[in-house]
Amino acid sequence: MSDIEIRDERAAGRLEALAGGEAVGRIEYFVLDAPERALVPVHTVVEPAHEGQGIAGSLARELYAVARREGVAVAPLCSYVAKWAERHPDEAPAAGPELLRAVREWLVAHPGRF
Repeated sequence: MSDIEIRDERAAGRLEALAGGEAVGRIEYFVLDAPERALVPVHTVVEPAHEGQGIAGSLARELYAVARREGVAVAPLCSYVAKWAERHPDEAPAAGPELLRAVREWLVAHPGRF
């Protein structure tokens, strides 16, 4: 993988991967406040010209690192992040069922957001 910079654009709801200043991938997420604070990844996208370079995995790893630094959980709705977490349980603690239920309820209550 070439030199990739990962930047948390919290206000825009995305974690971005940049190569040479160009956005080459992202995880779109939102922050849930209750029943506990959590980062909720919804989509992972890597530009076609940059697929297969480990960018999505780097984004997932950084999302969990951000959550760890902030002392919050990650409750993945994004299938890629959920699968990545299953393969990396040492880096990606599983979210509890109550939190996952609250995340799905939030998404239903906010149609069109993602």
